[in-house]
Amino acid sequence: MFTSQLNPQQRAAALTSLASEEFDVLIIGGGVNGVGAALDAVTRGLKVALVEAQDYAAGTSSRSSKLIHGGLRYLEQYDFKLVREALRERELMVSTQCPHLVKPVSFLYPLTEKVKERTYVGAGLALYDALRGMKRALPSHKHLTGKTIGQISPSLRQDIITGAIRYFDAQVDDARHTMMIARTAARHGAVMATGVRVEDLIRSGKKIVGAIAIDTVTNKKINISAKSTIMCAGVWSDELHAKFGLTAGYSVAMSKGVHIVVPGDAIHPKDGIILKTPVSVLFLIPWGNKWIVGTTDTPYDGDRAKPLATKEDVQYILDQANRVLDPQLKAEDILGVFAGLRPLVANKTGSATTKLSREHTVARPAPGFVSLAGGKYTTYRVMAKDAVDLAVLDLRRLVSESVTDKLPLIGADGYFALVQQVPKIAETYSIPEATVTHLLDRYGSLIEEILEIISADKSMAQRLIPDLPYIKAEILHAVTHEGALSVEDVLLRRTRISFEDFYSGSEVAHEVAKIIGAELGWGAKERTASIKSFESLVEKEEESLLELVNS
Repeated sequence: MFTSQLNPQQRAAALTSLASEEFDVLIIGGGVNGVGAALDAVTRGLKVALVEAQDYAAGTSSRSSKLIHGGLRYLEQYDFKLVREALRERELMVSTQCPHLVKPVSFLYPLTEKVKERTYVGAGLALYDALRGMKRALPSHKHLTGKTIGQISPSLRQDIITGAIRYFDAQVDDARHTMMIARTAARHGAVMATGVRVEDLIRSGKKIVGAIAIDTVTNKKINISAKSTIMCAGVWSDELHAKFGLTAGYSVAMSKGVHIVVPGDAIHPKDGIILKTPVSVLFLIPWGNKWIVGTTDTPYDGDRAKPLATKEDVQYILDQANRVLDPQLKAEDILGVFAGLRPLVANKTGSATTKLSREHTVARPAPGFVSLAGGKYTTYRVMAKDAVDLAVLDLRRLVSESVTDKLPLIGADGYFALVQQVPKIAETYSIPEATVTHLLDRYGSLIEEILEIISADKSMAQRLIPDLPYIKAEILHAVTHEGALSVEDVLLRRTRISFEDFYSGSEVAHEVAKIIGAELGWGAKERTASIKSFESLVEKEEESLLELVNS
């Protein structure tokens, strides 16, 4: 009855619906929490709309450490409930909800002392494993000797590393995962539209009954009617609360997390590495044939829309990683850098409208309006459920319980069977087996959408950049099925070319604009503007790296 496709035609239909229909729930924000809330609400049988001012996952949800994990460091804070909850979500994602997107990854916790440290860390990891419960999709931790570490992880300094403990977590392309949640929500009937900015709320007495929004493409005003509104604005929460004249039971402080990307041959273990730092932890995460290294944790009060790394951020990451690496990482090794903002919630005392938890907060500052902030990417589904549970009180009717813990994301159905058919698919479509595996790990059973594009035009099976796995069909697909509206959307979020490519994708920006422009009805002016906007962003993100290399 519904389609999961997000494209210009779907967006036009969504704008018509937004202006003419009344919704049970309106979601403001297209990050992982927003699309998660849309999916939770629509699968309870509610009439749901979601609007996002920029693009799906445009903020924090595309700039995380790309880990689905329990939060090993929270054990030291005795936050066992949070760790147990996150581990449950991790197991769910890896096993049934989205195994095509969330993959196990092993980490080494290097040890520099033979007895005391091994006992302490080992006990912590034993508890980490135990908190998962009985159903376990990932292996348990294992102790490794110094000799073994020398064999499997030659980049770790043998003069100080006495051994390690290997444990497992999982990783995800955060922007792709957010997109698949959005498409799953659309598949179940949610009305979804990006490029729609909420300017104000509509009130009936004290109750919020909708929102006044602007279509940023045409600048047309849209009045959206909704019985309940949920705002999932992350680091924009305080700004929007003030704009709407609402006082929430919490405030949001921004913390900047920076990551660098280095080539695969810059580090030589088979596993990821986790290091304890003076302020937090540092991860060295295998990412295809590259490594992501981060993160920082520093207060931030700059532009929420475009957080940028500084020279000091990059140097900090290099310094912390190089404590245990030989040979050491150099600034010249870095392929890319990206920065994201964590919305850290500070709950206000004496608030009667706020349900408090350590990691995320759901507030109801006015009848008909709920806001959600904080939390971990891993527990987005739980946060979304909590927000919808509160919002449906304004519907004044019985509403079904959440079912998202039983609901696989689109692409999960049939994924394991398709993995067994990689050679057959490669032969049928005359593409390399590596390309088939790449597509399955990004689209799952929706690979058929990409294969249809290749069947219509064999040239679309070609790689966009020789050293990266993305093919041209994915660029077209980003517009025809995944709602991309700009070069930035494609190179930053639908693919991760912006930080995986040595040139940050600038050498293919014109070709991307040509491919997507045909679908978006662009002329030369629109293509040029989209290219320039992307190139300007890339230049700003690389400033800190260039400053460090030239210093």
